[in-house]
Formats: sequence, C-alpha cells, structure tokens
Amino acid sequence: MQRPSWNLGAWKLWAAAGLSAGLLELPFPLAGPLPVWRSVFAWFGLVPLLWAVLSPACASPSCLDGPRPLRRGFLLAYLCGVLWYMGNCYWVRDVMLRYGDMPPLAPTLLLVGYSLVLGLYFGLFGLGVALVRRATGSTRLALAAAPILWAGLELAAARITSVPWDQLGYSQVDNALVNQLAPWTGVYGISFVLVAVNALIAGGLVLGRSSGRRLWGIAGLVLLVGGTAGIFVAPPRPAATATAVLIQPNLDVAGDNAWAGPEWEQHIAEFKRLAGEQCKSYIAGIPQTGAPSGEIVCPPYPTHPDLVAWPESPAPFMEQDARFQQALVGIARQTQAPLVVGNLGMDFSAEEQAWRDYNSALVVDADGARVGRYDKIHLVPFGEYVPFQNLLKFAHKLTGRVSSFTRGEDHKVFRLNGHRYGVFICYEAVFADEVREFSRLGAEVLVNISDDGWYGDTSAPWQHLNMTRMRAIENRRWILRDTNTGVTAVIDPYGRVRQSIPRHQADALPAGYGFRDDVTFYTAHGDLFGWLCVLLSLGLVGWAGRKLLRQAVSFKKHE
Repeated sequence: MQRPSWNLGAWKLWAAAGLSAGLLELPFPLAGPLPVWRSVFAWFGLVPLLWAVLSPACASPSCLDGPRPLRRGFLLAYLCGVLWYMGNCYWVRDVMLRYGDMPPLAPTLLLVGYSLVLGLYFGLFGLGVALVRRATGSTRLALAAAPILWAGLELAAARITSVPWDQLGYSQVDNALVNQLAPWTGVYGISFVLVAVNALIAGGLVLGRSSGRRLWGIAGLVLLVGGTAGIFVAPPRPAATATAVLIQPNLDVAGDNAWAGPEWEQHIAEFKRLAGEQCKSYIAGIPQTGAPSGEIVCPPYPTHPDLVAWPESPAPFMEQDARFQQALVGIARQTQAPLVVGNLGMDFSAEEQAWRDYNSALVVDADGARVGRYDKIHLVPFGEYVPFQNLLKFAHKLTGRVSSFTRGEDHKVFRLNGHRYGVFICYEAVFADEVREFSRLGAEVLVNISDDGWYGDTSAPWQHLNMTRMRAIENRRWILRDTNTGVTAVIDPYGRVRQSIPRHQADALPAGYGFRDDVTFYTAHGDLFGWLCVLLSLGLVGWAGRKLLRQAVSFKKHE
C-alpha cells in the first residue's frame, strides 16, 4: 500500500504549535504589570495549535486524517505546552540559580523537567481533540470538545500536580465583563469561554469548504470583539469602611536574619514606626516601574487602624520566643489595633517526640492577647518541603536551602473588632478552592501575607498578584495583600487594585477596605463547573476511544 502524501509540510505544523506558545505568553505578565490590551491574545492564541492538530494531513480519500493523527495531536500540543511553561515560568530557573544552592546546570535542568512534566497537560488536550476527530470523523465535534477538555485538564493540574499557575482565565482579570463568570464558575469558566472562542475561529480555518465554515469564523470574531470590549467596562467601586496598615519590610530573603541583640531592637523599632504610619502617599492602582506616588491619604479612623499586618518574611519571628511575644504586645497596644504577623509556628508532637515547624500567621488582639494561629496548608514543593522524600533523597543535595515545614490542616477564621477575617499565605493564593473555604466559613475580608522577594524582578510577583485578584472576584471579598518586597496592595471585591506602594522599599500602606458577608455560588459550591468539565471530558474520551476500537475491530474483520 502506498504511503499517503502529505499536503502540509511538517515544519508548518510544528511552527504553528510554537506560534501558539508565543501568543499564549503575551496575555500574562512577562517582567512587570500586564498592559490591559495584551489580554486580547488569549482569545485567539490557541488557534494555530487547533489548526495544526485538526488540519487534514493527506490528500488520499482513503486517509481521513493522515498517518498516526493521535500521536501527531499529542506531540504538537505537547511542544506548545513545554515551550509555554518554559516561557511563562522562566523565573523557576532564576529563583533556584540565586537561592537554591544548586550545581550550575541544575536550575536549567529543573526548569526543563518542570516544563516537560506540566506540558503533558497540553499534550493530553491535543490528544483528546484528535481522538474525538478520529473517532467521529467530525471536526465540528472535535472543536466543540476543546473547551470542555481544556477546563477539565486545568482542574486536573490543580489537583494532581498542584501547580495551577497562570491558568488561561487569569489573563482576563482586568476584563470586567468576562469576570462576571468567576463568582459562578471560578476561573475555569473564563478559560472555557476563551477556548470556545478560539475553537470557533479555528473552525473558520479548518472546516474546508463546508457551508458552516464562514459562520464559525464570523461567530468567533464577533465573540472576540464583544468579549475583549469588557476591558473598557468599569466595575462597581465599593466604598471602604475600615483601614489597615500593611507593612512592607523589604528584608533580604537570602541574608543572615539571626538578628542579634542590637539588630533585633533596631528592626522591632522599625516595625513599630511603620505600624504607626497614617497620612501618606500611595499609588492608586497597580504600581508601575518608576511610577510616582499618588495623592496623600489620611485614613478614616480617629486614633488607630482596624488592623496592622506584617507579611510572610525571613524575619526570625518564632512564636515561642519571649522577645517576639513581648514585642507584639507592645506594638498592639501602641497602635490599639489587632495584628496579623507572619512567623514560625511551633508545636510539640508527643507522637514523634519532636517539635514541628509551621509557616504561620499569628493573630493578636488589640490588647496584645493571642487570638489564634493559621498554619499554611499548601506548602511550596522544593521550597518549603521536599515531596516524596523517600524517593527523592538526592533533592536535599541539590536544594540546600529547602525548609522542612509541617503542613497545616485547618482553615480558620478569626474574629477581630466584631468582624471575621480569613488569612492565607503566599502560594496558597493560586488554589481557588482552598481560598474560598475562608469565605464559606464566614470571613468578611481576606488577608494574604506573602514573601515574593524570592522571585526578584521576574514576572512571578505580577503573575502572583493577578491570581490573588481573581480570588477577590470569585468570592467578592476585599483582600489585604501584605508582602515583604511588593506588590503590597488592597484589592476590592471586583479585583481592582485600589491602593498599593512601590516594590523593593521599606514602607507601609495605610489603606482603606471593607467587609462583605454575602456568599457567591463559587464560594458555596467550589469547582462544580470544573468537575463537570472533568466528567464530560472522561465521558468524551471514553466514548471516542470505544468508538475507535470498534472501528479497528470492524476493519480487521473486513480486511
């Protein structure tokens, strides 16, 4: 039998996959705040990949989709995914190179390995689309399946590998029209809509001369224009009714923070000074590089703020340290305000006969009394713990500064000044289903303490900020985001950054915020939409696989 001829040069297919990877980098922050107009690339960035996966590859009538279309679909999408992760998460190499105590080539190899693993989700997406096409012979059905498969795989990435970083829907954090889906479906619903529009536009390219080709393309373009118009829509602007002082200490994350006697007193004095900040300038919105400060703001409280926060940071604050306890009492009484302070929590395990360390947030009342402590639940792999330690014993030799924290277990809500606060720490901001638990338990405002100093001047702090903003939108809550080096900001329930201060400077932000106790559908039910996409994806793949198997058996019988 003569091998079918290819209509398309293989290089065009691989180039299209690479083009999609590049286009999908653009709607996310690259080295600073994201220009709003760049979010438009998410509406058509997948089109080249879908074209490559679904374009007819041979001219022979006996060849429906060319030789080995499933393998082709997987490898094209896998290439796109690997390239995208290497570009979007390039900062992984930078962080490990600077702080990981690794051999010279190890950070680069780690980034490549990281991308090769997570790129599999893209590969499975391409495989699923190609499978539906191969089994049914319908390009339309394959395109219709694309948004379902994409949203389902995004949820899988959050649950299986626990790295839901920069899911496609985050690109629309400044789109007030599309964002209205988030309180219902979470970020997965936004991703679904984006991929659906990509699929419609791709349909205008790959449906051949069929009568529906033009209709698909026109529908996709109309939805693209209508959807992107949302960046010009201004969301509501709720009034602030309370004030917090968010301290940004700008400590060296890699320095020696033992803080001997004189240093301790000096740093605590700086803590007290910053906690007492009142009238000062701030940036109205997201801080730009070199942006001037905004207007002078005087908080709407007569003598004291409603909250003072100290971020997750390398400060040697240990809960059992008497000096630390005494300092907190003094600062709380001086400011007459409750405190949320990042610190090292410790508990003695009778079972292990040893102390357990936690990355924690200690909550203190205005009179200095301890209210409680939240222990970080989602720890950073290879940063705060080594996963699968028995299997990856070599990892300690590669990452000399990996901490060994114990995972927290409980979502906690703290009552301060008659209101309920939920606190989450750093990396936890990317886990939507976890953050919503605090609002579900009654939190009227959320506090996010973080140390983004590890990221340096890469894209990561800005990506992290946008994912935190999406948490505010999903739960319709104010978020007080207090960081060691920036971006320290107040985010309103519609994801708008209301006030912030520049990065990389010791400063404090007296900022207004408010309280809400209503519960969104997403807060109440979590990733229901995402799980529905998972179930539909499994059903589609199972049905298509069974249909393809029957075709193969039938072909053998008639051979």
